[in-house]
Amino acid sequence: MSGHSKFANIKHKKEKNDAAKGKIFTKIGKELAVAVKEGGSADPANNSRLRDVIAKAKANNMPNDTIDRNIKKADGDANAASYEYITYEGYGPNGTAIIVEALTDNRNRTATNVKNAFTKGKGNVGTPGCVSFMFDKKGQIVIDKEEYECDADELMMTALDAGAEDFSEEEDSYEILTDPDDFSAVRQTLEEAGIPMAAAEVTMIPQTYVELTDEKDIASIQKTLDMLDDDDDVQNVYHNWDE
Repeated sequence: MSGHSKFANIKHKKEKNDAAKGKIFTKIGKELAVAVKEGGSADPANNSRLRDVIAKAKANNMPNDTIDRNIKKADGDANAASYEYITYEGYGPNGTAIIVEALTDNRNRTATNVKNAFTKGKGNVGTPGCVSFMFDKKGQIVIDKEEYECDADELMMTALDAGAEDFSEEEDSYEILTDPDDFSAVRQTLEEAGIPMAAAEVTMIPQTYVELTDEKDIASIQKTLDMLDDDDDVQNVYHNWDE
């Protein structure tokens, strides 16, 4: 299962400047608020969705007091903005597939911004389902070898016994894949075992990758991805460009 690990990208994101870190925290803060509202509880013990978002926050080095503050704010503010999830699908240069997950309180604003990002990158937004069939929805847990020196076989058995589908060893990390429905249970088992996670989230993994060789195509898709990354409404972007 080598070749699709996002660990290099995860590590790169973590090393970004404080401004970028603040943006990531803002996006996770919105996810925490939605998890509290939709899960009906500000207590992670009674809200599995909230537990998963908290794990994602910790994997991104969000301080505990910041996490707690976001949860309390969401729980105590009945007039807080109401966010909804919207997914966009489309194409970048040379048929590359892109999926955008947004969390917004203004559908029109988000749709306009996402469409603009695709257009500027010489791509276009397609109809729902036009590219999602090229991806597999999986729970993905990444463990940094620098943070956890362990026996690979032992880690693999712990993950598989907890319900994981697959385990692979990369050069600098271990990757565990689960069915989305089993993700929470597997992640919680690893957390209780004291295993630090560099990433823990349900994600979309491409079945195949597209290689771009033309410099203009590479610049175009990078333009789209950068604009989407800068958009406060955009939570996640998945693509099958082989970077």
